[in-house]
Amino acid sequence: MPDSPAPLLVVCALGIERRALRSGTGPAEGTAGDAGPVAVLRTGMGPQRAERAVTRRLAEDPFHGAPVIAAGFCAGLLPDMRPGDVVVADAVRADREGAETTGCPDNGPLLDALALLDTRVHTGLLLGTDHVVRGAAGRARLRERGAVAVDMESAATLRTATASPGNRPVAAVRVVVDAPEHELVRFGTLRGGITAYRVLSSVLPAFSEWHRHVMITRRQT
Repeated sequence: MPDSPAPLLVVCALGIERRALRSGTGPAEGTAGDAGPVAVLRTGMGPQRAERAVTRRLAEDPFHGAPVIAAGFCAGLLPDMRPGDVVVADAVRADREGAETTGCPDNGPLLDALALLDTRVHTGLLLGTDHVVRGAAGRARLRERGAVAVDMESAATLRTATASPGNRPVAAVRVVVDAPEHELVRFGTLRGGITAYRVLSSVLPAFSEWHRHVMITRRQT
């Protein structure tokens, strides 16, 4: 009997992110798509919680070698970004001196699938911080470091995933909820939040397509 395919582990921080991901179309959590089952892990906010939760989950037998996607909301750094835009990281890195960069080289199927959504998709460096970024000066500093967006958990999630036993593909997909011209403290935040939530609830089929692709590639190598 062939081995069961490794599940896809989708990692988010907040309950609202998990609700959006679980409410979307595509394989429900715990059910099998073409490539295998999907699990959504809520870690809590911040890089330390993400690292602890991902380490524990990947130590469980079903997740040895399981592909990992860091997902949820983010703050956009580019001037033309708006709530509901999607960021697909080509690399993630913690915002600290000497931090290692984790690459995301298997993004092609993700970008192809996400192109079918009615939203704009950006690619680039996703930086990880240990605090919420506020104000133009904070955004400008991170943008000068080459980042297109920032969140608190993706860098820790993917660093932990690649350091865990098992050679696993990783990716990070975030939906902009806060941007230079659409900060959370400004009027219109509620509308932007609803837009971002709706987009996040639509990305699961793209995740499943990526999962299918990377598992087929793995079987062929």
